[in-house]
Amino acid sequence: MPQPIRFVFVLHNHQPIGNFDEVFEQAYQDSYLPFLKLFGRYDSLKIALHTSGPLMEWLDANHPDYIDRLADLAHQGRIEIIGGAFYEPILAMISSRDSVGQIRSYSRWLENRLGTAVRGMWMPERVWEQSSARDLADAGIRYTVLDDFHFKNAGLTESDLYSYYLTEDDGRVISIFPGSESLRYWIPFDDPQRTIDYLAGIAGEHPDSVIVFGDDGEKFGTWPDTKKHVYGDRWLERFFDALVENQDWLHVTTLAEAHDSVRPVGKIYLPESSYREMTEWTLPTERQLEYERLSHEMESDPRWPSLKQFIRGGFWRNFKVKYVEANEMYARMMSVSRRLRRAFQDGVHGELVEQARTELYRGQCNCAYWHGAFGGIYLPHLRGAVYRHLIAADNLLDQATGRPETWIDDSNGDFNFDTHAEARLENDKLIAWIAPGTGGHLYELDVRSIRHNLLATFTRRPEAYHRKVLAGPSSDNGQCASIHERIVFKQEGLDQRIQYDPYPRKSLVDLFYDAGATLEAVASGEAEQHGDFVQGAYDAKVQRNPGEGRTRILLTREGTVRGEPLLLTKAITLNAGSSILEIAYQLDRLPSDQQLHFAVELNFAGMPSGVDDRYFYDADENRLGRLGARLDLTEVEELGLVDEWLGLDVHLKVSRPTSFWTFPVETVSQSEGGFELVHQSVVVQPHWLIVPDPDGRWRASILLTLDTALAESRADLAAVATTT
Repeated sequence: MPQPIRFVFVLHNHQPIGNFDEVFEQAYQDSYLPFLKLFGRYDSLKIALHTSGPLMEWLDANHPDYIDRLADLAHQGRIEIIGGAFYEPILAMISSRDSVGQIRSYSRWLENRLGTAVRGMWMPERVWEQSSARDLADAGIRYTVLDDFHFKNAGLTESDLYSYYLTEDDGRVISIFPGSESLRYWIPFDDPQRTIDYLAGIAGEHPDSVIVFGDDGEKFGTWPDTKKHVYGDRWLERFFDALVENQDWLHVTTLAEAHDSVRPVGKIYLPESSYREMTEWTLPTERQLEYERLSHEMESDPRWPSLKQFIRGGFWRNFKVKYVEANEMYARMMSVSRRLRRAFQDGVHGELVEQARTELYRGQCNCAYWHGAFGGIYLPHLRGAVYRHLIAADNLLDQATGRPETWIDDSNGDFNFDTHAEARLENDKLIAWIAPGTGGHLYELDVRSIRHNLLATFTRRPEAYHRKVLAGPSSDNGQCASIHERIVFKQEGLDQRIQYDPYPRKSLVDLFYDAGATLEAVASGEAEQHGDFVQGAYDAKVQRNPGEGRTRILLTREGTVRGEPLLLTKAITLNAGSSILEIAYQLDRLPSDQQLHFAVELNFAGMPSGVDDRYFYDADENRLGRLGARLDLTEVEELGLVDEWLGLDVHLKVSRPTSFWTFPVETVSQSEGGFELVHQSVVVQPHWLIVPDPDGRWRASILLTLDTALAESRADLAAVATTT
């Protein structure tokens, strides 16, 4: 019989802020509930369980009996409740103030609801920077779990990882347990006996060891094909049986018991890292492909087992470089965090400020800020949820600080941390964010009443997995496989839908085409560009007129079209109490001997296609098709877009007859269920064949009206229903 060792089974259950209610429910029915029911039958087994705050709040609202069962098992000592940052942020992405606040608030919630003390926490995505030790200790956390990959990056070997270590930062000490990567891949995809044999081998050479498995609970029923494998084919039952049968040497315990019963091996300082796969995903696409090629080539090399412990990928924070959309959300989140801090410093307190803090915390949920095997940042509903909560926080802080019912303001500064000044025009209805240094683009447009960013768009770019899409789907031979190994197409013809954008899909993008450019060429990205205005730097000047209750930003650029100089001026005006952006264009120094084809691109995000209540309409309110339609309209002055679910009507009116092109932006991306086509935004391009006046000048204006009357009327009805 092997010598005794301790085995800790740590489960992490999570659903992100903004995920669909039906996804929560399906995961509950397929994973969380059946796991707990089966586990409840094995009185001698113990586990440690982390349930993220977004999921725990949903469970408490929709299945409180599940929470009650957790509390009972915790009181029996069968389940150790593991805490964490309430809304699952990457701690390295937020301030220490917010990190400590999130951890403390969730520990309080868990202790109040479940009646059990919280000592350990789950590190979101196991993203570690050494300063996290200080924040965890300050928040009252005594230990956490990271991957063994972290420890190997610090120079430890496999045989060094059979217990836990101490670490510190600024004199604050916590304990860290290494979680086994091998077990992450075997459980639940390999035969349970493989895990038992592996643990027996460790027990034979390293008695009194502590071995930790820590991974997603969704592997047990929610990931593709796992429900049948784990429950229908009785994998989990066989696994639990094997643990019970070997209890004379294999002591299944909790992190708390292991921490209290075993002395730490020593002290360690870990480099910044995450689990191995995450460090690969954060690499630039070309480097990721090179990493994969080298790893594949070295697999059969006898030196590889020794060499690979010294190989590591990238740094999590570089997701904000790889995806500009992540940086935009991060910058928006940081602006709210700083505003909240200023409110506290100014002595502003009360329920509204506390609600704003909760909304900020929800807007820090990590899943929309990165991308790997899951949809992540590619999922519009997750990005939209981040903005929804951040806009809500701003609205609450406006109330808490006593802003009047109608107001106007503007500001400028390096809002997105690129050393260039951006501008913000805002009133009680809208917030418009403009980047003069990047094409003078309108890059965020917040509709405050419905807490929606119409420019939470996504620009299509190469991904390392696109080579798999182009190669076609694979067969799994009927076997249940890890999501890291499956190649499944959720729609047909995805290899024909991969497309990359030459510029950011934002609004007020200034384009110059050939006179004969077509909708098909523009939508496919094949239309040739002749100007240098698309991403060129504009000079900017904010012109405020408080007496008239309006503010305006004037953007100018002296550029070229086909090598000829041209002066382009555009102005964006916002009035107090108004939901209208007034956009004026003026082109000077136009050539008299050639015809220019000028277009202004606008993108609208969060208004998906494919359903009848999201549609285009014309000046006579005739429907022109769903929002995914390609329209080629000529000699019109108005075009509208309606999303009845959002309760939003977007209306464009131009000052001179024009043609309109519309088409969808769709991405081919990876998710746990396979490769899928995702609608990102609707492109609307008014375009003109320009005829200059005798002075070589041309002017046009666009009124962009954002009407939320439908949403507001629904809210009023809901309020009445609540009070009657």
